[in-house]
Amino acid sequence: MTSERIPAFLGVTQSLTGRLWRDRLDARGQAAAIAIGQRLGSGDLLARVLAGRGVGADEAGLYLNPSLRDLLPDPDCITDMGAATARLADAILAHEQIAIFGDYDVDGATSAALLTRFLSHCGLDPFIHIPDRIFEGYGPNIEAIRALRDRGAKLLVTVDCGTTSIEVLAEAAKLGLQTVVIDHHQVGEQLPAVAAIVNPNRQDCLSGLGHLAAVGLVFVTLVALNRELRQRGFWTTTRPEPNLLDWLDLVALGTVADVAPLTGLNRAFVQKGLIAMRRRDSIGLTALMDASRLTGPPEPWHLGFMLGPRINAGGRIGRAERGVELLLEKDPTRAAARAAELDRLNTERRAIELETLAEAEAEALAALGLEERGAVVVAAGNGWHPGVVGLVAARLKERYGRPAFAITFDENGIGTGSGRSILGVDLGTSVRAAMTSGILMKGGGHAMAAGITLRREALGDFRAHLEGALANAVDAARQNDALLVDGALSAAAANSELIASIASAGPFGSGNPEPMLVFPRHTLAFAEEVGGAHVRARFRSPDGAFLQAVAFRAVGQDLGRALLERRGQTVHVAGTLSVDRWQGAERVQLRIVDVASAESGRASQPLAQPR
Repeated sequence: MTSERIPAFLGVTQSLTGRLWRDRLDARGQAAAIAIGQRLGSGDLLARVLAGRGVGADEAGLYLNPSLRDLLPDPDCITDMGAATARLADAILAHEQIAIFGDYDVDGATSAALLTRFLSHCGLDPFIHIPDRIFEGYGPNIEAIRALRDRGAKLLVTVDCGTTSIEVLAEAAKLGLQTVVIDHHQVGEQLPAVAAIVNPNRQDCLSGLGHLAAVGLVFVTLVALNRELRQRGFWTTTRPEPNLLDWLDLVALGTVADVAPLTGLNRAFVQKGLIAMRRRDSIGLTALMDASRLTGPPEPWHLGFMLGPRINAGGRIGRAERGVELLLEKDPTRAAARAAELDRLNTERRAIELETLAEAEAEALAALGLEERGAVVVAAGNGWHPGVVGLVAARLKERYGRPAFAITFDENGIGTGSGRSILGVDLGTSVRAAMTSGILMKGGGHAMAAGITLRREALGDFRAHLEGALANAVDAARQNDALLVDGALSAAAANSELIASIASAGPFGSGNPEPMLVFPRHTLAFAEEVGGAHVRARFRSPDGAFLQAVAFRAVGQDLGRALLERRGQTVHVAGTLSVDRWQGAERVQLRIVDVASAESGRASQPLAQPR
């Protein structure tokens, strides 16, 4: 789609936060929307949403009802899958002791829990080790592996880590442990010498599944392992095959929390996983939903912003294995206690994050200057809690609209940090290059997120490296940072039926953005600060209908100031629709993303017919 040929939506070339608005559809996309609407007999808006995500008229029906049967490839298309499942099947048949080594984030926790569910179904009782973020760091370490060997482990399976642990896994082999790696992080040419490395991002893998989160990759591995065990006659009437679809709740949680793109197989994983989660069969997840005060059926944003952070809280400021323990808990009373502990840790985490963010923003502003020059934000401080640097990096990325790193240095001058990127800028590749050039002690990740370890004296070199490596990509990404609009509506059309229609094109998230809707020429009837960081508002359409709205984390930002300063004025407002549930009541709510003066452009835009 060539944005230069598309006029500004409603004539908004510069919103009150400085953004250009564009129609997501060019002329070809609009023609596709018409064809989809005719084929499905749907309203204009749903057809526009589908066309805006590259769906053609012939595939629209299947897109609205994604099938794992159609989207799941033969697992053997992934390099080393045969070797991995053969070794795992050998261990199951011989009743060997297996140790699972996972990452301390949600993807790692769900991956470890999913593999454990399967092995437990096979009659095994695997050890699980989740490393302490502060004392052990990311990935396998020889002390933990030696302890697992001493407890009797014969086979080590790393999930969401291990691909770059060349020296550590070589030591594991010397200790007598064979290793199977199931990981999705980017990697160079050199790989550890292990029994199998199932990683679709290795250079010799042509599966095209590099977009899967680690938990999705574990699920694909279990499909292959299930088949291998069937061929070996392992399953019997007294020991039936597990229904893997029942475990997609874990796959959905890890996929959303790891911000994997919700396209293709990932989208099917999350859609089917949400169905499994709504049945509340998992005792641990049910306790977590209750502790999170989740009302109504779980949706993708609940997984990313309510459940995921609580699982993560154990690894950030508590004991790293707490999340896995909850996901595997079978006793409702113990599950409730574990979920309550994670909820408390998450509250503590938020307080630490806010304090650190204030320091990091001051540091970032000093580095960028008032004109906010520079391609990348790198904020560093002494004694910041290592468990929140990734969250702080994400907030800095949102605040400055460019890739960001937050780094904490200890008393020995060793810094650990996390980075978050913007769409179109590959952070993982630049971090690996910094590793290769000797700037970093450790580093790895993928396009949108990375983790690093470096010495204090290397901080300047790291900043310079990122600026040189990413400046062009960041400049291009920021220049293309137009707000892409899916359609225009009046407040009167924003109802629960419309939201249900739009939701059929979901689940929405990374790679499948929530539909962005504009409400033209609505009066900002009310706006106030709420909760110390948000702005609550109410808009009135020209025909007198009202729309409740909220702008999250907008206080002190351009968006918040624009709303609070324009009470009583007529504006164009853009955002995403949801159903707000509170104390048994439901109401439609707009999450405000941007606002523009109604005088900023006189171009007309037809209202979409929601049907």
